[in-house]
Amino acid sequence: MLNMADGLSRLGALAEDPVVRTLADAFTAAGFDLAVVGGPVRDALLGRDTHDLDFTTNARPDDILRIVTPVSTAQWDIGRAFGTIGARVRGEQVEITTYRADSYDGKTRKPTVEFGDTIDGDLIRRDFTVNAMALQVPAVKLIDPTGGVEDLVAGVLRTPTDPRVSFGDDPLRMLRAARFSAQLGFAIDPGTFDAITELRETLSIVSPERIQSEFVRLMGTADPVRGIRVLVDSGLIEEFLPEVSALRLEVDEHHHHKDVYEHSLTVVRQAIELEHSRHPGEAPDVPLRIAALLHDIGKPRTRKLEPGGAVTFHHHDVVGARMARKRLQSLRFDSDTTDAVATLIELHLRFFGYAEGAWTDSAVRRYVRDAGDLLERLHILTRADVTTRNKRKAARLAAAYDDIERRIVELREQEELDAIRPELDGNEIQRILGIRPGREVGEAYRFLLDLRLDEGVIGPDAAEQRLRAWWAARG
Repeated sequence: MLNMADGLSRLGALAEDPVVRTLADAFTAAGFDLAVVGGPVRDALLGRDTHDLDFTTNARPDDILRIVTPVSTAQWDIGRAFGTIGARVRGEQVEITTYRADSYDGKTRKPTVEFGDTIDGDLIRRDFTVNAMALQVPAVKLIDPTGGVEDLVAGVLRTPTDPRVSFGDDPLRMLRAARFSAQLGFAIDPGTFDAITELRETLSIVSPERIQSEFVRLMGTADPVRGIRVLVDSGLIEEFLPEVSALRLEVDEHHHHKDVYEHSLTVVRQAIELEHSRHPGEAPDVPLRIAALLHDIGKPRTRKLEPGGAVTFHHHDVVGARMARKRLQSLRFDSDTTDAVATLIELHLRFFGYAEGAWTDSAVRRYVRDAGDLLERLHILTRADVTTRNKRKAARLAAAYDDIERRIVELREQEELDAIRPELDGNEIQRILGIRPGREVGEAYRFLLDLRLDEGVIGPDAAEQRLRAWWAARG
């Protein structure tokens, strides 16, 4: 719960931050107002670490640039048309923006930029009341025209104006509501939530890149599941990631199976717990979390009701990988993230074959080879995918995965498993077989790679003998 006495003390400390103080003195000397605005004020009141200092002022962009130049080591005006000047002050990157009073046309999310004259007018146009507060400096005066403090105390997200007007101005704010709900652990005001449901289709005017960026931020929060529930319950996720809501499969009274949607949310949470335990203090692994959320999206498409009450999802791993790749490409994800997520989904069932019966060393080598540099993420995803309440089954699967990880370590020590290659390279293959570069070299290389995976290291002489025998058998 927010303690106002402590919160005001933290605001005082924020005002004395060297960067804030430097800029406050410079703008005051030039005869202009300056205030820290948005997230840093909210986080200071909540006792959270503050990052990315943002400021607002009645100075116009040319004046801002003139004022900050003597007290900064670098300046950039790429946002000048929107009233924003960036600078590096005392080693920190800051942005200072002229009061805004924008208007929107309702067809795109690009505003008609208009500069305002009052800080209250600037704050009222922001996304949520908890982000519509400012700390005037150096006076250390909290400016809160929309009741942001009260909503902080209540743990509620609410728009400063009518939510239909606010979301109509910028539909991306609906997605930001889900992200802030997850980030802050806040509930969404009922009227605000109803507006998201009503206006969800307007998200179509927002570019895929902006949607992707906000979704990535959501998945990087401490509890993305909370935000995912907002997206699904409001129907907003249907506009950019409908495969997730499709996981809520209708349960036939004669063919029972676990709730795939709730299972997937549990896998996300368990993956995050394993991520933190294995890599404490590191940045959130967003591709892993997306893979955990989407790992079963192939199930609705492959669901089959069998006689006797069984439900099967044959090949849902392969189908799901293709679906995920297509969806992430449509959201303009980079190729590395798209490849990682699709590969993890395609491989996430492979381990369960190991749990049913011990693999040969060859099978373990292939598992490592196919996972490549995603092996650690695959370990986490596969372990997180165990959500059974059957303690005996869960213990058996955990023991099996402990065993496969132990064997991977042993094989890696024996054979440098991370860099599995044939014992003869392409040049040696051409020399031994007397052939030129072409299809036959590739086939010979794959034969030697399979030999390496199946039998381990046999030495270059033995590899040459086997290669010659293979070549002779081909005629």
